[in-house]
Amino acid sequence: MHVNVVRAVGLFVGAGVCAVSVGWFAAGAQGLQFASALVVCMGVLVYLFGESLALRAMRAHPVGEIERPELYRIVRELATAARQPMPRLYLSPIRSPNAFATGGSPRRAALCCTTGLLRSLDERQLRGVIAHELAHIRAHDTLISSVAATLTATITALTSVALLLPLGESEETDVPNLLSGLMLAVLAPLVAVVVYFGVGRRREFRADEKAAELTGDPEALADALLRLEKGSRDFPLPQGRVLLAAAHLMTTNPFPDGLGCLFAAHPPVHERVERLRALRGKWDLGQ
Repeated sequence: MHVNVVRAVGLFVGAGVCAVSVGWFAAGAQGLQFASALVVCMGVLVYLFGESLALRAMRAHPVGEIERPELYRIVRELATAARQPMPRLYLSPIRSPNAFATGGSPRRAALCCTTGLLRSLDERQLRGVIAHELAHIRAHDTLISSVAATLTATITALTSVALLLPLGESEETDVPNLLSGLMLAVLAPLVAVVVYFGVGRRREFRADEKAAELTGDPEALADALLRLEKGSRDFPLPQGRVLLAAAHLMTTNPFPDGLGCLFAAHPPVHERVERLRALRGKWDLGQ
């Protein structure tokens, strides 16, 4: 079993234990029952929508080879070179340039590009971004990322209903109910942040390095990352709950400002660029 499969299971179990503990602390037996039901619902959501959450949030649709022959050629060439299955390709009608991969395994993986990405990058840079996403697929990063996205979307959704739930034991006073609701409203985003950091930032460095090795051109990916960062500022995405939950799947953080910074799961772009350019220097010295 791949280590990221174990991490995905551990992430779900950890989130479930945290939810049950908060429910018990907030409202005793009634809160425990509610939290247990919530954990079951989260499991169903992960199973049914874990792989499609980001695709739905980005309004992505399957794209055929006749529609985007150049994209298919690039992905097929890189997937063949990496000796991994060809992922299903999707296109998102979003002007903000970015890409992401999702799926429970390399054989069930999907790769999505935005129209802004295809317009902003030349072929050399596009190959670097696609190689980066293929590296995530090969390392099974997409499984744990999909689980994290679904869990976070579910947990953050609690903030919109927490104050409406009658979690207090007394029906004569609203104070216990209000305190319990406030506790959930405060703790839910904190748990979501923990889930995001559970994904880990080192995976981006690993995927960058593997992409550079696959294409043999670390400078191309470095240039692409800088263009994606600029594009996310020029064409920002709306910071909706589901999009925030899926942000860590993207090649670069699509929310460089505002609330999105709190949920950032990517290393700074300048640090990734420095590492990629240093990698080129190491290769040159080794020749």
